[in-house]
Amino acid sequence: MPISNESRVTEFLLVGFSAFHRLWLYIFLLLIIVYLAILLGNIVIIELVWTQPQLKTPMYFFLCNLSFLEIWYTSVTLPKMLENLLSTLQRISLIGCIVQCYFFLVLGGIENCFLAVMAYDRYLAICSPLRYSSIMIPVFCWQLALSCWLGNILCSLVPIYLVCQLSFCSPQINHFFCDVIPLLNTSCTDASMLKSYFFIVAWIVVFGCLLFIIVSYLQIILTIIRIPSTSGKSKAFSTCVSHLTVVLIYYVSVILIYLRSPKGQVFEFDKTVSVLYVVVTPLLNPIIYCLRNKEVRGALKLISSCLH
Repeated sequence: MPISNESRVTEFLLVGFSAFHRLWLYIFLLLIIVYLAILLGNIVIIELVWTQPQLKTPMYFFLCNLSFLEIWYTSVTLPKMLENLLSTLQRISLIGCIVQCYFFLVLGGIENCFLAVMAYDRYLAICSPLRYSSIMIPVFCWQLALSCWLGNILCSLVPIYLVCQLSFCSPQINHFFCDVIPLLNTSCTDASMLKSYFFIVAWIVVFGCLLFIIVSYLQIILTIIRIPSTSGKSKAFSTCVSHLTVVLIYYVSVILIYLRSPKGQVFEFDKTVSVLYVVVTPLLNPIIYCLRNKEVRGALKLISSCLH
């Protein structure tokens, strides 16, 4: 990706949580524990889905993709954060910043798409159980997954190309990683149109997927209400609880940051909320799915019994 020759800085200083600089060692130890837990938890889910026959279903196929995504999502930001905590100046090169920004955009878009796809899977399973197996065949599942990955990878090239054409003057980014709006705020060039562009795209992607999820779950709720037995209602709803929990945590944090007006950003608030979806959500996802799904718990027990 070409970077404008007019750029006046070759690297940025990430401000991060400068108020807590005296606690850097404790923050470093906490983050490295969290990062290793995220890697381990999501790798365990991927291993379970690929090795256990009872998990060879579309729902767990998409969960496997989501876990793979979460590994990369945190790896885009956390390793650099850990490196910077060990150094006096929290630096990142201009090229490294733009690359980090690009992959963060891509992976964020993919996560939105997968949460919507998983809602569609639950909709078919509960609202059209007789057609479910004929629709959610392996080929179609792979097509949905590849569409999420390739669509976002290609669509994010245009906005990041526009970012590359900007000139950057300020050497400081008021964040702990290279996010779009903080990066644009360092530009010498008027980036107001580009900020509005990102804001509109965020609205379309986030609310498009969220609206799809809401409509899917409204149909699911209406179908569950019509189930005559209490046990049947409970069983049907239990298959959705994990996904709903992840959706709630993810979209609350994303809406708080990206869907406010690009004017008047409150960056200290944004940085705090960013921790929720950069660190907390990827950490909680494996826990939520392992604790709420009987099949996953059963697979874990089966593996642990074999090891013993």
